[in-house]
Parts: sequence; C-alpha cells; structure tokens
Amino acid sequence: MTAPEYIQLRAFARYDGLKLFVLWLLSFVLYLAGPRVPFLGVAAGPLAAITPLVAYQLLRHYRDEGLGGDVSMGRGWVYVVFLFFYTSLLFALAQFVYFAFLDKGYFVGAIGDMLNEPATAASLRQLGMQEQVSEALALYRQMRPIDLVLDILTTNLMIGCALGLPVAAIAARSRTRKVK
Repeated sequence: MTAPEYIQLRAFARYDGLKLFVLWLLSFVLYLAGPRVPFLGVAAGPLAAITPLVAYQLLRHYRDEGLGGDVSMGRGWVYVVFLFFYTSLLFALAQFVYFAFLDKGYFVGAIGDMLNEPATAASLRQLGMQEQVSEALALYRQMRPIDLVLDILTTNLMIGCALGLPVAAIAARSRTRKVK
C-alpha cells in the first residue's frame, strides 16, 4: 500500500467511522431509555447487532468508490480495524461525557435492576452465577467514569479486530487475476 492509498484508507475510515458512531450512539441512547420505556430498550439490541452489516456496507462503499471495485482481504481488514478505531474513539468520548456528567449511577443501577428481575435472578441462581454477577456489579459501581469508558473502548476495539476478518473476507474482490 502506497502512502496516498494509506491516506485515502484512513480518510474513508474516519468519515465512515462517524456514520457508525451515530448508529452506536443511537443504540446507546435507546438502551439507556429502555428501563423507563421498554420498547426503546428492545430496539437498542438489534440496532447494535447490525454493526457487522453496516461495516460491510461501508467497506463495500470504500471498495467500489475509493478503490474502483477491488479490495484485498488484508486491506479490507485494515479498513474495518480503522473504522472501529475511529468509531470507538468517538463513542468513548460521548460515553465519558455521559458517565462523568449525566449518569449519576443510572447505568449501573439499570443493569442491577435488570439482573434483579425475578426471571433473571432465578436463571442466575439456577446457573450458580448469582454471586459472580453481584461481585461484577459491585466492581462496576466502584469504577470511575474513565475506567468504565476505557473498559468499553477496549472491548469495542477487540470486537472490531475480530469482526474485521469475516467482513473483509466477504467484501474482498479482485477483478483482475494475476498470472504467475
């Protein structure tokens, strides 16, 4: 990859990362509204679950518009990794603002309320996981906003690296075959 191609890849990934960030932010807002308006909370999951499909569409757009229809699996993977990197940074910034200034313990409290619902509590008891979940929730309550955001950021980056492989494999296409 030449320097201009690398610059182009990063530019597409930054711009497309902004698009994916809007999807993640909308999903996060719907998740936060879920305990008060259950329908919105239900909509948050599928919205987040379409991330690989959106990443594929964005990679396809980069392949077709930026590269003239050809992209190798390696370059596609690098694009998706950059896409998740930029999206995750924007999402971490938005989450930090939320957790530091707006949350006041609501997020972790909502998770605790969900885990204390009779059906969920019974399932956790049956699986023998109630103590571990309670300990994890207690740890989350003690975390500073920056710690919580960095935990989520790290998870998002790892998911992006892993999702990048199948997305790039599906989107990879070469119109010209090189003969050795």
